[in-house]
Amino acid sequence: MACGPAAAENGVLIGDPTAGLAKSQTCVACHGVDGNSATPMWPKIAGMDQQYLLKQLLEFQKGDQGLRNDPSMYSMVQNLTAQDLADLAAYFSTQVMTLGAAQQDKVELGQKIYRGGNLQSGVPACAACHDPSGKGNYLARFPRLGGQNAQYIIDQLTKFKSKARKNDPNGMMEDIAGRLTAEEMEAVASYVSGLH
Repeated sequence: MACGPAAAENGVLIGDPTAGLAKSQTCVACHGVDGNSATPMWPKIAGMDQQYLLKQLLEFQKGDQGLRNDPSMYSMVQNLTAQDLADLAAYFSTQVMTLGAAQQDKVELGQKIYRGGNLQSGVPACAACHDPSGKGNYLARFPRLGGQNAQYIIDQLTKFKSKARKNDPNGMMEDIAGRLTAEEMEAVASYVSGLH
């Protein structure tokens, strides 16, 4: 992993959005110029919390030695410095996420899971951590879900359930996703896509 000196404040890497824009050319093919991916399987990263984005990038950079192994992302970030990653995170965090839309036939179940969970299977309400309006929790570094591509949400829930993705605090999302049915995953993913 390539590392270099990075600006830090209280031990937290600080990125430069202007430098991040200049370094973002390889990101735009999948995530769009402003971080709003038009391809459902790739995430919208516009407006996400800077430190959350940086954490994900640093984990991708660890490759198969990390808790979020993704070969395509590893190939994009493996030769970047910590400052490069912080700059990219800073740039995309300053962008505005475009609004998504929920499929009407999934709204009822999706809303039930997101707002109230499933008492029978022990699934907590998503809103408890990700905010009632889907804005996430900045202090806890829980990501924004409102407006996100539904297919990407389904893919991440599936990875948490299979433990292919393990970079959640205390295995929280692995446990929750493990209790969700495929129908519930699809419904809640569709619901949050239209949440704003």
